[in-house]
Amino acid sequence: MIDLGAEITKALKTYTAAVEKDLTDSKDQITKKAAKRLRTVSPKLTGSYRKGWRVKKEKKPYIIHNKTDYQLTHLLEKGHANAGGGRTRPIVHIETVEKEAIDEFIKAAKKAVKQ
Repeated sequence: MIDLGAEITKALKTYTAAVEKDLTDSKDQITKKAAKRLRTVSPKLTGSYRKGWRVKKEKKPYIIHNKTDYQLTHLLEKGHANAGGGRTRPIVHIETVEKEAIDEFIKAAKKAVKQ
């Protein structure tokens, strides 16, 4: 006699494992792609800031950060006050890459769930 509950549980565990693997692979690819894109679209004065983008995996989350010039990310993205008065114009580069990565991950998640 077939135990229907056990078969359903087994099928759901297999499905869940497959979805988790697909999502982990997608996160890895998307974050690497986003860091690479940030290296191309970031402002370049000396090149140190541009070359500093890294992906760091901490347990489950992936973090994209600037290892070399982390202090500049907010100042460049949002603009800042000048010492002599006035403000610098913001150079929006992180927000656009972030939105692209989010959209790409949502598509990957939908694809992983449908399989």
